[in-house]
Amino acid sequence: MTSHNSPNELLNVWQSQKVGAIAMSVDELRRASNKLARRVFWRNTREAMAAAIGVAAYGYYFYEFRTPLLRLGSGLTVVGVLLTMFNLHRKGSAASMGKEMDSRSCLDFHRSELVRQRDLLASVWEWYLLPFVPGMSLFMVGLIQLTLSQPGAASRHGSIALGFAVVCGLMAAAFLIVWKLNKWEAGNLQKRIDELDAMKG
Repeated sequence: MTSHNSPNELLNVWQSQKVGAIAMSVDELRRASNKLARRVFWRNTREAMAAAIGVAAYGYYFYEFRTPLLRLGSGLTVVGVLLTMFNLHRKGSAASMGKEMDSRSCLDFHRSELVRQRDLLASVWEWYLLPFVPGMSLFMVGLIQLTLSQPGAASRHGSIALGFAVVCGLMAAAFLIVWKLNKWEAGNLQKRIDELDAMKG
């Protein structure tokens, strides 16, 4: 570069270099956005398959058992599964980045998707776990009632109570693990959001 370059020429050179850096960032953002969309799609697909199994199982229990608590618990559990899937579809469906977006729009879109998924995972207790509690609780109470009504159950109160305590403990542990894993993943998404905010800054 010679001394004949004017300040305006130097500014033009700097701006052209900046545009190149942004173009690379757009490609990275598109790859990251597509990766997120694929992960969300397959997560939702797995959840839908698990939901179908749950509906089939508790639908079978509804017709198989004749006691009111077991039938009510089965029905409410099916409702809980359907409500969970409705919320997942409404709040957590995968979205794809438009091909004609500029650099700023790409960044804002990807950030908004990360925020949406972070909020979904951070609130997993409300929309994913809580809908199962009424139905599964009534179902467990119905099972206890049915077990205690069987011949010879009076002499096995201790073992019956222990067995159901273990089952309830395992269910509570499963709920806790799901909540913790989703909270951890929400934290990972927040780190990505912070990185995008630093990029915007």
